[in-house]
Amino acid sequence: MIFKDGTDLFFARQLVNERLQVAREQLPDGVEAVMGPISTGLGEIFLWTVEAEEGARKEDGTPYTPTDLRVIQDWIIKPQLRNVQGVAEINTIGGFAKEYQIAPDPKRLAAYKLTLSDLVTALERNNANVGAGYIERSGEQLLIRAPGQLASIEDIANIVISSSDGTPIRVRNVADVQIGRELRTGAATENGREVVLGTVFMLIGENSRTVSQAVAKKLEEINRSLPEGVVAVTVYDRTNLVEKAIATVKKNLFEGALLVIVILFLFLGNIRAALITALVIPLSMLFTFTGMFSNKVSANLMSLGALDFGIIVDGAVVIVENAIRRLAHAQHHHGRMLTRSERLHEVFAAAKEARRALIFGQLIIMVVYLPIFALTGVAGKMFHPMAFTVVMALLGR
Repeated sequence: MIFKDGTDLFFARQLVNERLQVAREQLPDGVEAVMGPISTGLGEIFLWTVEAEEGARKEDGTPYTPTDLRVIQDWIIKPQLRNVQGVAEINTIGGFAKEYQIAPDPKRLAAYKLTLSDLVTALERNNANVGAGYIERSGEQLLIRAPGQLASIEDIANIVISSSDGTPIRVRNVADVQIGRELRTGAATENGREVVLGTVFMLIGENSRTVSQAVAKKLEEINRSLPEGVVAVTVYDRTNLVEKAIATVKKNLFEGALLVIVILFLFLGNIRAALITALVIPLSMLFTFTGMFSNKVSANLMSLGALDFGIIVDGAVVIVENAIRRLAHAQHHHGRMLTRSERLHEVFAAAKEARRALIFGQLIIMVVYLPIFALTGVAGKMFHPMAFTVVMALLGR
């Protein structure tokens, strides 16, 4: 289902779930409608494989099978990773899902005058934990529960379906019980051998770098608790992609700032003036990052890629050059070195003289980016950060 942009996702899921509750009553037995994870198409942030090392053996001396690896993934790794903050879902591909399979014998059922429905009903009724109230003892209230969940083949085989002349008729009397595997719809291989592939889906709105790092740290802990010879190997970690993107942004910003500073030294012809002008860059970036942090705008290629240090320093260049001109003119007019108060007066006058034109020029540049804030949908989500950072940089210069 696709909702309008800006819709509260959790509220929408609640409405959908209410409709699903109504629809479930009309579905055939055994069919269930389940909502997917609260994630997006780009939510796959971490992948790993569960594999057995060469020559690894179980405690009974047999090698690990794809079913064993799937059991380790489903019952050891997956539950622990689900508890990591920011994880919405864990998907598994490969291996075989372990099943307890019951194959009823029609002839034996008929001999005991039982039907398949009787067998199914007995299995359903004998596979649940129930509460049994409580008892009071010595002023204490002790809760009682009756654990009735099936845990082994023997438990299943010993379930009583009915009785004949006081003799219980058990599942093993009318059916064969064995451990099997679920019919799978996918497989994963690595270097020609079968493995189990796990995928982490990130909760929508979370920081992919933070969640990926937390998952990687948790997977290291899980590896220490796995059976000997079984390892979970990272295949894809979104952290690497994010860090490379951040490194690219840092490199581009540093090179751009360095190039602007060099040009200032070359063309202003005054080291002090060039340094004063160059100070606008870190001050403007500090103002920009403060605004981004306050408004929860992430630093990435889209948000920082539009920054132009030439535009950021152009106002400072105009004011500094005007100040140098006025200082030189005043010194020539007085025929002596200017006092500190005279220099400050000329600098303030130079800034005041160029202030009006610079403010209007800055506003014109900012107005150019205003239509971007009117964009909606995917285009708005892509370009809003870019326009925001440019406007913040211009305000902070």
